[in-house]
Amino acid sequence: MTHRILVVEDNPANRELLCDWLEMEDYEVQSAEDLTGAFTLFNGGKFDAVLLDVQLGREDGLAFPVQVRQQAGTRQVPIIAVTAHAMITDHERVLQAGCNACISKPIDFKLLRQQLQQWLALTNTSRQHAASVEQK
Repeated sequence: MTHRILVVEDNPANRELLCDWLEMEDYEVQSAEDLTGAFTLFNGGKFDAVLLDVQLGREDGLAFPVQVRQQAGTRQVPIIAVTAHAMITDHERVLQAGCNACISKPIDFKLLRQQLQQWLALTNTSRQHAASVEQK
């Protein structure tokens, strides 16, 4: 099963790098450069995870997980923040906003691979459990 990943990144070079790497890892990828595009894509399709830049120009990317976590059908979608803000307080703020994990830029792709595998495995396990409960 191919996982669908939404990349939300305002910097074209960073967005292209993330998308290219994800495609090489056999993920299906769509991308947005701002919150409007991110919400449009996210609400229009089913994504298995989101990679989110925290600072999208003048927009605070953390508005994305706040809204996503309010929707019953999307609460479990893993959101991994990718940010240049590397302070511990920044990471805490990201997690409090509803992101599942936070990776600092420049991106350590080995760590990103581990995070994606971990969160996607947890999400798959939760979905399988929910499906088996519904069948009973």
